[in-house]
Amino acid sequence: MKVSLITFALFFTCGFVLAQEGTIQGKIVNPVNNEPIPFANVVVQGLDKGTVSDEEGQYQLTGLEPGLYNVRASFVGFKSQTFYEVQVSLARPVQLDFELEEDASNLEEVVVSSEFSRSDVTPLSARKLNANEIERYPGGNRDISRVIQSLPGVASTASFRNDIIIRGGAPNENKFFIDEIEVPVINHFATQGSSGGPVGILNVNLIKNVDVISGGFPANRMNALSSFFEFQLKDGRRDKMFSQVTVGASELTFSNEGPIGERTTYIVSARRSYLQGLFRLLGLPFLPTFNDFTFKTKTQINEKTELTVLGVGAIDQFALNFDVPDGETTEDRENRLFLLDNLPISTQWNYATGIKLKRFRENGFWTFILSRNMLNNRSYKYAQNDASQEENLLFDYLSQESENKFRAENSVFKDGFTLQYGVNYEFSRYLIENFDRQVLVQDGQVLDISSVSLFNSYGAFVMGSKKYLDERLLVNLGVRMDGSDFGATASNPLNQLSPRVSTSYQLKDNLFWNANAGIYYQKPPYTVLGFQNNEGAYVNQENDVRFIRSTHLITGLEWQLPEKNRRFSAEVFYKNYANYPSSIRNGIALANLGADFGVIGNEPVTSDARGRAYGLELLAQQRLFKGFYGIAALTLVRSEFTNPNTEFLPSSWDNRFIVSLTAGKRLQKDWELGARWRFLGGTPYTPYDFQASSLRSNWDLFNQGVFDFSRINGERLNSFHQLDLRVDKKYFYDKWNLNWYFDVQNAYNFQAEQQANLVPQRGDQGQLLVDPEDPSRYLLREVPNPAGTVLPTIGLIIEF
Repeated sequence: MKVSLITFALFFTCGFVLAQEGTIQGKIVNPVNNEPIPFANVVVQGLDKGTVSDEEGQYQLTGLEPGLYNVRASFVGFKSQTFYEVQVSLARPVQLDFELEEDASNLEEVVVSSEFSRSDVTPLSARKLNANEIERYPGGNRDISRVIQSLPGVASTASFRNDIIIRGGAPNENKFFIDEIEVPVINHFATQGSSGGPVGILNVNLIKNVDVISGGFPANRMNALSSFFEFQLKDGRRDKMFSQVTVGASELTFSNEGPIGERTTYIVSARRSYLQGLFRLLGLPFLPTFNDFTFKTKTQINEKTELTVLGVGAIDQFALNFDVPDGETTEDRENRLFLLDNLPISTQWNYATGIKLKRFRENGFWTFILSRNMLNNRSYKYAQNDASQEENLLFDYLSQESENKFRAENSVFKDGFTLQYGVNYEFSRYLIENFDRQVLVQDGQVLDISSVSLFNSYGAFVMGSKKYLDERLLVNLGVRMDGSDFGATASNPLNQLSPRVSTSYQLKDNLFWNANAGIYYQKPPYTVLGFQNNEGAYVNQENDVRFIRSTHLITGLEWQLPEKNRRFSAEVFYKNYANYPSSIRNGIALANLGADFGVIGNEPVTSDARGRAYGLELLAQQRLFKGFYGIAALTLVRSEFTNPNTEFLPSSWDNRFIVSLTAGKRLQKDWELGARWRFLGGTPYTPYDFQASSLRSNWDLFNQGVFDFSRINGERLNSFHQLDLRVDKKYFYDKWNLNWYFDVQNAYNFQAEQQANLVPQRGDQGQLLVDPEDPSRYLLREVPNPAGTVLPTIGLIIEF
């Protein structure tokens, strides 16, 4: 169907005549006071084309052929800014706005590429990706979480999920901000208590760029231990309406943008999946459906006041497929029945909304942010999926997390010194209704609770930066403190005092030595904070559960070649964890959980686990230059955690060796080729306890193997590697654009090893076979569970 659609579109376009010119236009402002910068230079790299902004900071570049360009704006006394891979077409002018920061070093023009994310606040461990890099990434399927896997220090699981593991930290140690508004969930079918999932929520059509900060966190960011993702969405067009339709491998997406009056712009997106139909055709035992939406409006109330309104949300449904596929082998049948016995029926929805008011003045600005987010997670499971008898109900879980947040920040810029300070407050509500027979073995009774928990959290920060030694030495100092009433220790913010310092020294032109030291804190998940036993006691609060702490030490070198759009970096990092929650039931740190569906932390815990992660990151990055671009990243990392009864052992994120190579080439007539190869060392896993698993009482309750936690992460999987390929072709017409792409994931069909499934042996009628020598046990066996198949995708993008 997709091939036919593409063929029709190509045939239909033959009657159009190409125009001759594309246009780039926008405004150039000072981000400190929002004042326009007149007479600034705007040039296209590699072409003899340029222009100058007018007295209102407006500019227009015309006479460009369709294609990708690097565009640079500069002015005397300001740091230059370059936008890479700006897509010019004929259907509409490109809206490209520049923010040029004043440079206190001298009055000469200073060439600094902000696209490489060097700033006074984050001089190290920060990477930037733009919209074109995200959209055309081989194997990324237009999903930002998968694209991030090309960066150094970033690992992923070998399955179809897009959990992000940064520098040996668990997936729940990452936080996400969109236009400075926190959005806790960015994945469909998210794991509650973690952050991963199989499909991203954000539509890349709306993303302008994303900064990934994996260390040296600024003091105005809180509640994360491994990374912050700073997404910046595009502003809606100020001239006229523009739309985009995308037909991808698993969904249909529509986005639209334009002006609302003279002062307000909007951008909106909606997406609907059709995975359930594809999965049914493939004979898979589960049928997922997802929908999501995003909107943003920006209003210029006056020259000094901006108001941004944002909304992001998703609705996810998950059903079981009991159809028997044709040609099913015995092994396929066992794996299918195993999944049907284990996968719950679940629904999930979430949203985040917020408003940001930015008030400028001559030497800085105030930022006020008010937001609300909510997650609703429901799942239930019947033994053998037989809902005819109430006693077959194994568990029925419903929970809601809602947060109401307020932040106020003041930024002051004066005489080369930057000062920022602010406060934040959060009121959150956690509801849980939980019936669970599966805890019967551990706790000796069925869990049946219904409760609502309320929490108040608060914090404050101050940070400043200044350059010394003829502007060669940058020093950034910051401190924040956070508190919350979920525990006695946590309620005193002085117990979570969080100092940090970053420094950068320019050894010579474009060569920098960078370093950071800091202490960071993160709240445990609400599943931990709001857990109750049958007597109504908040067990974990009574255990004085604490903020998780991580101490970071980082140093490294960075060498930039701005004239060739190239940079190299090397960083050494060390992370030391304390107060990590560990399960009383299983004797395992929760840091080792998070890359699977379900719920994490809904059990009694103590804050007694420790951890450490350390390693080396090497990066070589080439922005678009003479039609070529690429990223080569190598990471050596060790990740280890203690458990209640062990010393340091490899964690579930201990890949040890990570390689990612990505490259692409722009060809003539708007063809583009791209490839990505990645290699990850095998991760540890905990083997099954065959004796406990085979007991009929256990299997009837859990429908899966029981892990032997006395051998936590005692086995290790084989290494994983994969090659992804992509071909893009673009067509530009007077009123609309067409882009089709062909993407192949896992081109050489590598079968990644995963932990084998422990399944019961079955008779001819599907019944479970009992051990003839011990009637209290079932006959079990391990069945290989490899992940990986060649996955070709044809997609179509239409802009009009």
